[in-house]
Amino acid sequence: MQDAFSKNMSELRRARGLSQRKAAADLGISQALLSHYENGAREPGLPFLCRACKYYGVSADYMLGLSDAPAGTAGTEALSGIAAQLRALAERAENALKEQKV
Repeated sequence: MQDAFSKNMSELRRARGLSQRKAAADLGISQALLSHYENGAREPGLPFLCRACKYYGVSADYMLGLSDAPAGTAGTEALSGIAAQLRALAERAENALKEQKV
C-alpha cells in the first residue's frame, strides 16, 4: 500500500502540472515532507491522507491503491440505487393518481 500511495501522490501532482513546492504549500506541509511521501521514505497520517484526497479529488481507496477508480464506485452505486427507488415511487404515485381519476 505504501508504494501505491507514493506512486499515486506523485502521479496526481504531475498530472496537474504542479511543482512539489506548490502542492506542499496547498497541502500545508513542507516540500521536503511531500518529497518523502512521494518517494516512500515516510508514511502519512490519516489527517494528511484526507487532505490529499480532497485536494486531488480522489477517494482514499484510490490513493492507497485499493481501487483503480479515482473517484471510487460506492457513491455511484448508492446514487443509482436511490434513483431506482425514486423512479419506482414516482410510478406508484402516477398509478395512484390514475386510479383516483377513474
